Amino acid sequence: MTTSRLVTPAFVALTSSELAYFTAIGMLLPVVPLYVTDRLGAPAAAVGVAVGAFALTALLLRPLAGRLADRWGRKRLLVAGAALFTLVLIAHVAITDLTHLVGLRVALGAAEAAYFVGATAVLTDLAPPERLGAAMSYSSLGLYLGLAAGPLLGEALVEWAGYDAAWLGAAALGLVALLLTRLVPATASGGAEPDAPALDRGALGPGLAFVAGLAGIGGFLGFVALYSRDVGLDGAGTVLLVYGSVVVVGRIALAGTTDRLPAARLSALALLLCGAGLVTMGTVRTTTGLFAGTVVLAVGGTLLTPAFFRLLMSRLPAHRRGAGAATFSIAVDLGLGGGPVLFGTLVQVGSIPAAMVIMGGVAVATAAAGRLLARGRRDRPLDATPT
Repeated sequence: MTTSRLVTPAFVALTSSELAYFTAIGMLLPVVPLYVTDRLGAPAAAVGVAVGAFALTALLLRPLAGRLADRWGRKRLLVAGAALFTLVLIAHVAITDLTHLVGLRVALGAAEAAYFVGATAVLTDLAPPERLGAAMSYSSLGLYLGLAAGPLLGEALVEWAGYDAAWLGAAALGLVALLLTRLVPATASGGAEPDAPALDRGALGPGLAFVAGLAGIGGFLGFVALYSRDVGLDGAGTVLLVYGSVVVVGRIALAGTTDRLPAARLSALALLLCGAGLVTMGTVRTTTGLFAGTVVLAVGGTLLTPAFFRLLMSRLPAHRRGAGAATFSIAVDLGLGGGPVLFGTLVQVGSIPAAMVIMGGVAVATAAAGRLLARGRRDRPLDATPT
């Protein structure tokens, strides 16, 4: 269901639902580790189990979510994810031990897989074919703003009224997200073949390039606190504020640009900027180098997600967009989740600046390879007629 306009009531309902949902997710980021150690009295290692149970379940179930989106319908999956998310958060008030918490975190991972894949597929259905980049630019603001404001809200509720207040506060936001999904039209009724692949196999190349760019960003976010001290700063708060501000402002200011340039060219530009930012930080080992590199990396990150969203989704027919959404979300998981792990491995055998230079070089090399492969090609138009 597409129109010539991007900002429609359905688009506003979807993005508002995402803002509520990701704010609730952000609330859990500081609350879960505190609850594990303070209330349950579990060791620090248990924090990794509780946090990892959510992320691993979401990753493993995304292919199934993509298949359901294409066969069962996007809106049904979106509503089911938001409903499960809300109910599981309410159940947190009855937690008695770590096993119970981990079980609920597994259920939250299932909800995340359904909601995120459903929302991404719906976004593709709602956006005009020529506005896919802008659609992702605006949609991603809900994630950034939610993950920025959520932790502050979660900590405030714990301090004010305890952990149950935080669980129920997050559940209330989940309910808001659920109610807003009811305003989103049923953009597609399914119809994919029963034996259709759960993932978009043709997206392997673009997906790996996307992961290469996101891995550098994930490594930066994971290690910038340590590197900030190495160059003489007290902490990474200001650096992260600069990064987040540039991305948020850039996603708004450059939304039109993400649709005007061919997707392959925009993807290469984004990777080059990500690589240049990391290399700058790794070679100019001063506060000036860190902030300059952060700004360049943030501009690259601003363009990266919309560019690859177009590459991954614009080539798919309507009945395969669920598989495309699953592929896209898995690439996000692997890049941002695996990036810090790879970065840490490089740090173990070298140093943080060396890891920045290597990861930046990988992004630049990927951009060059992508441009060579894409030379002479044009973006294929989106099949704008959902079935």
